[in-house]
Amino acid sequence: MAFLSILLATGSDGRWHPGIGDPSIMGWVTVGAYFLAALLSLRALLLHRERARLRPEARDERLLTWFWVFVVCAMLFFGLNKQLDLQTWFTEVGRDLAKRDGWYEGRRRYQAAFIATIALIGFAGTTGLAVLLRSVLGRVVGALVGLGALATFVVVRAASFHHIDILLGRGTIRLNWVLELGGIAWIAVSAWRQKRDHARV
Repeated sequence: MAFLSILLATGSDGRWHPGIGDPSIMGWVTVGAYFLAALLSLRALLLHRERARLRPEARDERLLTWFWVFVVCAMLFFGLNKQLDLQTWFTEVGRDLAKRDGWYEGRRRYQAAFIATIALIGFAGTTGLAVLLRSVLGRVVGALVGLGALATFVVVRAASFHHIDILLGRGTIRLNWVLELGGIAWIAVSAWRQKRDHARV
């Protein structure tokens, strides 16, 4: 039993501890999906890097290379975070600060403001990426949609609205599985299609 509590990221005391956050089958399937998407993104990165090497004047290929570097890093981070469950740690730090500073009772207002702020930052970041990649947007729009979905999903979970947690975890096929695996799928398919798009250009 002691060994199991070491492995679990959220221990029997309900608080975050380093370890495995979701040892369920679906938890490991999701981690595998993240790393598969990372491998496909790495493949896309190498394709565009090789094309940029052969055509140094091809600004689009350099842009795509750096975009896929970002995607690979994001997929590896999200995959590790799936089991480290760092958003639980973040939530606990926020809760402890709220209790210490006396604004815990009004936390819903701050959570709503936090969600709104992150949503605006996410929208601005996605828009900025879309503008930066406007010349190649059609080739990476799926990956952008997937990144936006995953970032939003992780942030909403970190905000820990009780009714949202219930909604995401309800049913035989849980909404959180659909949202998270759906975002990963958008990225994986976009990365897979880079070879075909690469052959067309």
